[in-house]
Amino acid sequence: MTTQSTHTLFKPLPGVQGAAATNVAIWFNDQPLSVPGGCSVAAALLAAGVSRFRATPVSGAPRGPFCMMGACFECLVEIDGMPSRQACMVEVKAGMRIRSQEGARDLPPFGASAATDAPLENAHDR
Repeated sequence: MTTQSTHTLFKPLPGVQGAAATNVAIWFNDQPLSVPGGCSVAAALLAAGVSRFRATPVSGAPRGPFCMMGACFECLVEIDGMPSRQACMVEVKAGMRIRSQEGARDLPPFGASAATDAPLENAHDR
């Protein structure tokens, strides 16, 4: 299974977005990508040919961005160690480490509180 294709329908229009002329380097599932800067993580990944962002918790069906405005939650990914981030609502930055989200997010360990060293969003080091 590949996460990239050589052909994509999602390409930035020349001259429409000035920041898109500059690519930034990110990682998606441990693969380096060069993506347009100045746009959302979802738009950047789509422009790079990534179409599968997560798998559903019950059936494992593949999902990708649908609404691109934060209403549908189909584009959930892990960004820099924090799970369940909406890729369409986060601006892509150089050096980001993004992972597809597989199934349901784990709950924090029993008894975890705000006083622990690890944030609850990353309680299982994912």
